[in-house]
Amino acid sequence: MSKKYSIFISALFCGFLALFMVVGAISPDKTFSELENRNLQQLPKLEAEDFKLAWPIDQSGDFFTGEFMSQFETYLNDQFPLRDGWVGLKAATELMLGKKENNNVYFCDKGTLITRFDEPNAQRVTTNLTYLDKLVELTDVPVYLSLIPGSVSIWADRLPEGAPNADQKAVIDDIAGRTQANYYDSYQILWDHRDEDIYYRTDHHWTSLGAYYGYVAMMEALGMESVPLDSLTKQTVSEEFYGTTFSSSGVRWVEPDCIDIYVPDPGVKVTSWFTGEPEEGRLYAWEKLEIKDKYTFFMGGNQSLAVIENPNVDGPKIAIVRDSYTDSLVPFLTQHFSEIHLIDLRYNRNSVAQYLADNDIDMCFVLYSVSNFVTDTNFFPLAR
Repeated sequence: MSKKYSIFISALFCGFLALFMVVGAISPDKTFSELENRNLQQLPKLEAEDFKLAWPIDQSGDFFTGEFMSQFETYLNDQFPLRDGWVGLKAATELMLGKKENNNVYFCDKGTLITRFDEPNAQRVTTNLTYLDKLVELTDVPVYLSLIPGSVSIWADRLPEGAPNADQKAVIDDIAGRTQANYYDSYQILWDHRDEDIYYRTDHHWTSLGAYYGYVAMMEALGMESVPLDSLTKQTVSEEFYGTTFSSSGVRWVEPDCIDIYVPDPGVKVTSWFTGEPEEGRLYAWEKLEIKDKYTFFMGGNQSLAVIENPNVDGPKIAIVRDSYTDSLVPFLTQHFSEIHLIDLRYNRNSVAQYLADNDIDMCFVLYSVSNFVTDTNFFPLAR
């Protein structure tokens, strides 16, 4: 390689860096990535108190702990010019190199993207079970638990050969054998229907069809009769859904999912607490089909509490301590319960036992995906 060529390559590289530095400096910072469905890191502020020096030496400020530099590094990554394009390019490069994983997402058969499941922290699982068992002791109503397996388990045959993956079924069986709650199984019915479209290919949630089978398992646990699937009419409301797994994977070449519903809005009254105050809610938020996060079509998205009342049903009142899987399950339940109370512990820190008593709830369900149950740190309101 000649000296002139070396100088040219070095100059070209420096020019490339300078160009992106200038573009990054003049481009306004973005606050939210619609593609990744998350808030982006903003420029961290370094205050005088971050430089804490006293005698004896106190190095607890953000600068000395590394917190500031960590935030600044995340800021540079989040605000990098044309970030979405580079993320996609990285995933495409990984695939061309023969790799089958990017950002803990496997590139699987049938155009499916599946998030890797790692062995859970045993102490976290035990802690969450302790909180749950405390709820059983604090309330007089029956408490049920079911853990929803993910596509990483039911569709394990789609994973790349030899892909590292912990056994969700073993985790479910362990938890089922240790809880004082009435455990009922959602795994077997999903396994029996594994050849159907029971999960989204680009998202971690189950589809409305998968939610239907979860509903059947719940009805069987209660000794109640579920509505036959062949008596319901499927309606496709979107053919352009790309979910959270798609966003985090960097993959941009798979086909979108469809979002279906089987239960038209039966005219129920929905009250939602999105901001801490009650407001009119909906089973289906149709305007959400126009945004990237189309799964929020079900119930309108995250909220601390939602109450669904059906005056046409003379049934019991049920409370569900839930994650987002429940949102697409709720429409099926409206046919059986006069009131459905949805409690999200991420935003609602009030005593669950007290809520059950104050609202004359007849039964309580704790319904979570396996991956959320074994990692959630918000279960303590169950023990109050």
